[in-house]
Amino acid sequence: MAYVGNPIDTQNTFQSLVGKRFNGDGSTTDFTLDVAPGNVLDIEVFVGNVRQDPNSAYTLSGTTLSFTGAPPSGTNNIYVVHQAKSVGTIDVPALGVSTASIQSSAVTTAKINADAITEAKIADDAVESEHLNNNIISGQTELASAPASTDELLISDGGTLKRIDVSLIGGTNTPYFEAVISSAQDVSDNTYTKIAMSVENLDSANAYDNSSNYRFTPQTAGKYYCYLHINGLAANAGNGNMREIGGSIYKNGSRYAETFHDHNDNDGRQGGVSCMAIITFNGSSDYIEAYGYVNTVAGGDGRIDHSGSPSARTRFGAFKIIE
Repeated sequence: MAYVGNPIDTQNTFQSLVGKRFNGDGSTTDFTLDVAPGNVLDIEVFVGNVRQDPNSAYTLSGTTLSFTGAPPSGTNNIYVVHQAKSVGTIDVPALGVSTASIQSSAVTTAKINADAITEAKIADDAVESEHLNNNIISGQTELASAPASTDELLISDGGTLKRIDVSLIGGTNTPYFEAVISSAQDVSDNTYTKIAMSVENLDSANAYDNSSNYRFTPQTAGKYYCYLHINGLAANAGNGNMREIGGSIYKNGSRYAETFHDHNDNDGRQGGVSCMAIITFNGSSDYIEAYGYVNTVAGGDGRIDHSGSPSARTRFGAFKIIE
């Protein structure tokens, strides 16, 4: 194959020998050279035109020439001649070197400076998946099931490619809750009364108070789908005694949404209504409560019905909408 590297020096580019003169003073033993020799045999040292023995007359440490005895006084009476030709630098050629040539030559990893390989020096499609660490997102392995919330996707954020957890895509329907009554609750006739939904079926963020004020305070800002179902009857449970029934969702103590049914003089035994609304919460103090209403024929108390465990007839709930 063709010669790899700089052409052989045929122009004596690096053939010039280096010399150095010093003045002896009878006491100085150390002198500084301009070029560091490889060893004591790479230089000839003369004192008063007498060549010195490299094995005993001097030593070398970098560019420092140290005599074992101080040369006598004299002007330029110490003379050093560099015999080695290591006074130039040969670089790897910039052109004409292929990957195959480098692989078959003596250019090893140790001879390449750290961070010296730039993108411009790497051929397109030169790096295959087997040369990538397994923590690189390369799309080489198929995900055959639904991703976990901690799995990561790639997304362009203003042109910068970033990783993002699946859990951050689209958000979640939390917080949420659902509560029911534990037993039938009597209510004053023709009056909206707060319903004591004391049994929690669901409460993802412990945001519903089921023991004192029976309200949902999510503490997370956003829009929520809220629902209420009321089943009511006259307290005496007689046929034809219930004329009207209503359900209302209160926000911050005021009626926000209401549903109502009037039997229009065709009074019945019992009935149910459902109320739904999308309500915006401020994320700090907003809350909702459930109210029920029963109007009886004779003016007696009404009753919010309970059936089953938990109640299947009267329930109150909400969940955050993904926006």
